[in-house]
Amino acid sequence: MSSTTNRIGTGGGRWGMRADVLRHGDGHDSSRVGYIELFFDLVFVFAVTQLSHDLIAHPDLTTLVHTLILGWAVWWLWIDTTWVTNWLNPDTVPVRTMLLVLMGLGLLMSSAIPEAFEDKALLFAVPYVLIQVGRTLFTTWAMGRHWPENAVNFLRITVWLSVSGAFWIAGALADDQMRLVLWVVAALIDVVGPRALFWVPGMGPTDPTTWSVRGSHMAERVSLFLIISLGESIIVTGTAFGELELDATTLFAFLAAFASTVLMWLLFFDRAERSATEYFASHTNPGMVAQTAYTYVPYLLVAGIVLTAVADELVLQHPLGHTSTWTAGLICGAAAVYLLGNAFFRRATGGPWSAPHLVGVVVVLGVFLVRDAMTPLALNWVSNGVLLAVIVGDVVVDRRARTQQQPEP
Repeated sequence: MSSTTNRIGTGGGRWGMRADVLRHGDGHDSSRVGYIELFFDLVFVFAVTQLSHDLIAHPDLTTLVHTLILGWAVWWLWIDTTWVTNWLNPDTVPVRTMLLVLMGLGLLMSSAIPEAFEDKALLFAVPYVLIQVGRTLFTTWAMGRHWPENAVNFLRITVWLSVSGAFWIAGALADDQMRLVLWVVAALIDVVGPRALFWVPGMGPTDPTTWSVRGSHMAERVSLFLIISLGESIIVTGTAFGELELDATTLFAFLAAFASTVLMWLLFFDRAERSATEYFASHTNPGMVAQTAYTYVPYLLVAGIVLTAVADELVLQHPLGHTSTWTAGLICGAAAVYLLGNAFFRRATGGPWSAPHLVGVVVVLGVFLVRDAMTPLALNWVSNGVLLAVIVGDVVVDRRARTQQQPEP
């Protein structure tokens, strides 16, 4: 580590917040999710709603690309805040105040999502950058006296977020085509930062052993965000169904949408989440595990859920007749992304590559190729059938593995 880093780190007792706002101790009480964190999540209920409704209102490839970029920004903002509250105690007044300020800025940002690539680009970008840079500076200050090594890490993170923030602001000021390019660059900088260990000239990279993560807190927070996303799927389905006249076809479309939500819940919460939490608790370097399993991979899961919600509404609106490439792509693509996300998650949390999940990805993409032979409703049920087959296959593989591990009498 460079002399600059050492000088900053060893001076930790002289600068920073006097009050100790770090989480302390071990066990559930010290790692529990605070009510203020749940309150903070309400902004992201709105953000996820904005993302899905914008894609429903504008069903085209351009809006899909915009949705994925904006969705990445929303996810990155939320997970970065989750990392901070993994270390800072949200029940202390300074941290609680910070979260409330972030909520207000986040609400402004979320309100701009439908027009972020149009007239409200600055309303999206400015709050986003203020949240990212401001929260990181606050954390640096909060840790300065009490955990100087991690405070130095957050100085590095501030540099990276300031650079990406410059691209977010520049994109908001540019024309539509250049905005897309600049915001893609900004998103890529955010992606690369953690993998580069936030290397900064003169300071070097972060030591990943510094990231002593509270695994149960991180796992619960990410699980709650997935519940938020699944809740949006329920809202979309219920709202669309309530506006239609009741008949047998509409009822079957409603059941297909509900089934897809239930199956996605089972795939993660029944088949993956518990074993991941156990793996986290036993791992000697949980920080790097958290970076992969709880920072990068869940975006695929959230994207799969949001895209499924959009597909379900399209099927509810037009269950019969010709299946368009757009509708089929959403149905099959969302299922493939969600299955792939689950496969990556299981691998990142100590499990082997799941053959049922990977086969499911191939099968559901193959189903897309025969879309012309099915109505949207039939295609939706076939996609659900693939998800169900993956769950059953996963249970069978798991039971066989357990049987083989049992010692002979």
